Amino acid sequence: MAKARAIVKRLKAVKNIRKITRTMELIATARFKKAMDRASEAAAYTQKISEIVADLSATDLDFSHPLLETPASDENSTLLVLTSNRGLCGGYNASVMRNANSRLKELREEDKNITLEVSGKRGIALLKFQGESMDEQFTNFEDQPGFDEVDVIAKRYIEEYESGKLNRLDIAYTRFETVSRQSAVVETLLPIGSLGGDEKDGDADKAVDYEFLPSAAEILEEIVPAAFKARLFKCFLDAAVSEQIARMVAMKGATENAGDMISTLSMQYNRARQTQITSELSEIIGGVAALE
Repeated sequence: MAKARAIVKRLKAVKNIRKITRTMELIATARFKKAMDRASEAAAYTQKISEIVADLSATDLDFSHPLLETPASDENSTLLVLTSNRGLCGGYNASVMRNANSRLKELREEDKNITLEVSGKRGIALLKFQGESMDEQFTNFEDQPGFDEVDVIAKRYIEEYESGKLNRLDIAYTRFETVSRQSAVVETLLPIGSLGGDEKDGDADKAVDYEFLPSAAEILEEIVPAAFKARLFKCFLDAAVSEQIARMVAMKGATENAGDMISTLSMQYNRARQTQITSELSEIIGGVAALE
């Protein structure tokens, strides 16, 4: 009887866990849909404004923006790492941190001045465990990062780049491509010259004739920082939607595994109960035979 009771107790525990993982899967699914809508909306804007900046940087203009100029040296490098505040999202954080550590190693081998900035409690905790010192830590970004929050960081990067304190900005995050495909990558956002890199080869040589009103200088002064801010914001949005997808998949797998365990435990309980009943019948029959 003791074995059957232990199985029943474990069966109840697994059923409770399945309810929790199922609920977390549904929550992640709802958050994923909202995050994907925001990422999709931002993708079109980011792509278009990046194409315009790429076209402008390829034209012969008397005016140029500091963000479009490649610095003579890249001694001062900043690495921004985007991870999650919460766990239970599979290998999402591990993939990002693997790329971030690889990039850190490359920068140290090149003897660069490194500024390490990390978003997300999971990444902060792991880097602290590794003994890394972080210059900036952000824990305010959840599943719906706000543009105003990212704008503060973007303005600081722009000021540092224009003043020469920053020569290169890399960002380690998970890029959202499709619902079934997300890739952990390290992208270079500054220098900004690669903004138009997603254009098709057939359109790369097409010259675009722009008419500037009021002037090219005033337009570039507005559109180039806006393009950088949009791209940085899209990285945060991609990271948010990828996190929810990873959590949704992880919780779905946990729910299915819990269901398999329930089936196995139910079978074990039935066998244990059958054995117990058989034993009790044998004892009854033996007792009756002894009385005769």
